[in-house]
Amino acid sequence: MASADDLRDLDLEDSPFSDFLGFELLLEPEDRDLLSRVRAFMTREVEPVINDYWTRAEFPHELVPGIADLGIAGLAYDGPGCPDRGALVNGMVAMELGRVDPSIGTFMGVHGGLAMGSIHLCGSDEQRERWLPAMARMELIGAFGLTEPDVGSAISQGLATSARRDGDEWVLNGAKKWIGNATFADLVVIWARDEDDGQVKGFVVEKGTDGIEFTKQEDKIALRVVQNAEIALTDCRVPEANRLQRAESFHDTSNVLRVTRMDVAWQAAGCARGAFEHALRYTKAREQFGRSIAGFQLVQDLLVKMLSNVTASTAMNARASQLQDAGLLKDEHASLCKMHSTVRMRETVGWAREVLGGNGILLEHHVGRFVADAEAIYSYEGTREINTMIVGRAITGESAFV
Repeated sequence: MASADDLRDLDLEDSPFSDFLGFELLLEPEDRDLLSRVRAFMTREVEPVINDYWTRAEFPHELVPGIADLGIAGLAYDGPGCPDRGALVNGMVAMELGRVDPSIGTFMGVHGGLAMGSIHLCGSDEQRERWLPAMARMELIGAFGLTEPDVGSAISQGLATSARRDGDEWVLNGAKKWIGNATFADLVVIWARDEDDGQVKGFVVEKGTDGIEFTKQEDKIALRVVQNAEIALTDCRVPEANRLQRAESFHDTSNVLRVTRMDVAWQAAGCARGAFEHALRYTKAREQFGRSIAGFQLVQDLLVKMLSNVTASTAMNARASQLQDAGLLKDEHASLCKMHSTVRMRETVGWAREVLGGNGILLEHHVGRFVADAEAIYSYEGTREINTMIVGRAITGESAFV
């Protein structure tokens, strides 16, 4: 956290207008500089082109070198080659990405959060040295294969992809679905159940490995820039050297998800923030009955509700990220943040679309893209219902899971 001396020459006007309570002032000066660079890149390089890619459901690969230069992949991790800037900085960067485009935020969440997080938390020292530096430089892009066609929320008990030890190799069979980045990733972390002991283990499957096929999922109405794939594993052979050595059960998988669930909470706050900002700008420019609609009472009511949601989500997420940096974050903390932030996001983007009237469904005003993308963020990394039961179990001591 920035000291009083660091903040003496600052005031709330140094934060963006949507950071109403100045949460960025919690960061050290160098971290605020990083956030400013991310904001500039997203505003200048991503926002002008992203609607076109969203319409075509294609990924802007030419933007990856610029993202890599920001040095934000694996931002919170202290592994080899990783930036090690902490959870609060990582969260605010995730919010900044989502503020301009939730798809780019999701791309980075999968690569720098789920894939790098799996290797950082579950890999051996040798595996971390082998993969993390190149992933931090974004020379290798990662994906994360957990969800399956027939099981999502119940994946901890229902994971069906199998792994069988055969000498110095493992043979993987099964299917995965909704795997972001998978169509172009250099490596995919596949979670499979060991046929011998029934425990879930992680495997890094590298590009070009025989027995793994990717099929791009088409016709999505949300996060269209994200390249999701269905994966078919047919006698896919992976060396023992690529089995994550510290992943021995689904509990280890959950350690990754606890951290990345916070990333999604921040992404949701960013999505809501972006919709609010576009709506506010629109109301200042749009005139009806001879005056700016920003001066209408009902419009101001919706704008203040949106700002309240964004501010509350940011506050909750910031405190949980501070707990994460202190090693105190629990599953129920991350679940509360994800549940709250996504519910308030969905509400906020709806109000933003309402403020724009019919123009709210036109991509040129951006808000329609946030409305659509919010639907995916609302569901992935644990639905509202699942996260509610995780928190409910923590506060009552009673499990409501089937």
